[in-house]
Amino acid sequence: MTIKNEVSFEIFTSQSPKLNVSLVTETFIPEVNGVAMTLGKLVHGLVNRGHCVQVVRPRQSASDKPSEKAGFNECLVGGIAIPLYRDLRFGWPAQHYLKTLWKKSRPDVVHVATEGPLGWSAVMAARKLGIPIISSYHTNFQNYSSHYGLGWLKKLIATYLRQFHNLTMATLVPTIELAKSLQSTGYNHVSVMSRGVDIAKFNPERRSTSLRESWGVNDQDLVLLYVGRLAKEKNIYQVLESFTEIQNKLPSTKLVFVGDGPHRKTLQSLCPDAIFVGTQIGDDLATYYASGDIFLFPSLTETFGNVVPEAMASGLGVVSYAYAASSNLIENNKNGVLVNLNSPSSFVKSALALACDRSKLNAIRELVAPSVAHLEWDKVCDRFEYAILAAAHGNQFNFKSAIQKLNMAQHFKKSFSDNY
Repeated sequence: MTIKNEVSFEIFTSQSPKLNVSLVTETFIPEVNGVAMTLGKLVHGLVNRGHCVQVVRPRQSASDKPSEKAGFNECLVGGIAIPLYRDLRFGWPAQHYLKTLWKKSRPDVVHVATEGPLGWSAVMAARKLGIPIISSYHTNFQNYSSHYGLGWLKKLIATYLRQFHNLTMATLVPTIELAKSLQSTGYNHVSVMSRGVDIAKFNPERRSTSLRESWGVNDQDLVLLYVGRLAKEKNIYQVLESFTEIQNKLPSTKLVFVGDGPHRKTLQSLCPDAIFVGTQIGDDLATYYASGDIFLFPSLTETFGNVVPEAMASGLGVVSYAYAASSNLIENNKNGVLVNLNSPSSFVKSALALACDRSKLNAIRELVAPSVAHLEWDKVCDRFEYAILAAAHGNQFNFKSAIQKLNMAQHFKKSFSDNY
């Protein structure tokens, strides 16, 4: 429903003290994944707004040292590498450490971003100390289980995640559809906080003729692009299927994989014609995006999919299943192509059809970057600040009432503005 008759955010913040916030997460920058990137943006936004942020995270390597600067400091704990994801870690349980840390310097709000042992410890410690807690839901871990022969764990994982988040004052999720889905399975106090995209970085002007030439293509040839982890749960092999079909029709087509993961060697052996460039970040990543033509995103396990708005901002024709970020941002056959979730075979057909219809692809690419120009990170950071402020005032009124008083809806555009 649309919120009406709220007190303005500006009036509220002018009367509110700046807060001390503790963010607990098992992944953080410079790790390269959507969760780490999102949290880095949110922390930067809070610090820029005058809040003090403490990040509690696992040590990422033996040489990893905590960062400390004005308004920001890190506390590192022990962890262990996640099987099949050696570059990511679970934090060890640390409830005693966190209670000691927060007794010494009590945060106004604790935000728990991941649901591993460290996240659970944070929820328990904060509850025992009476500190307001909010959480965010970034990953459909229960859906990953079936991709690794552990489908029997799906129900158990789903139960754990629901119980975990229901111990917090609010769970922030990236889309309205996910919010409704979680609420239908027993989640309480779910609130929508979308994701942003760095328009200054990701844009069509980054397109590089020299990079395309290094791939052996000219301006008339097609480049299919995939950006993300090379892992089974990303439904990655549909990218290969699409490439094979398209290359049969358009032999000069190239496929570029940007990213790394446990299935890289298998993919390389199955498709020696594909170009694998590994993990890219910053301006280099933006250049790779803009130098492609069609972005293939067949994943069915996303809560949002940050790569989708990045690809759209970069001017690519996106082919994606109709859910998560894609269903919110893409109008089918106008600024991208959506594939019915109930028709997996249609993904390859849709990718082939777009590749063979150059006039349609060009029309989509003309419209796509302007269609996501409203997704500025500043507005997402505003939304996160609202949630933090609401939680901090939880002793005076419940989270839902606080959210209404903070007028969160007024800063959203398009579909986001009408769905609270």
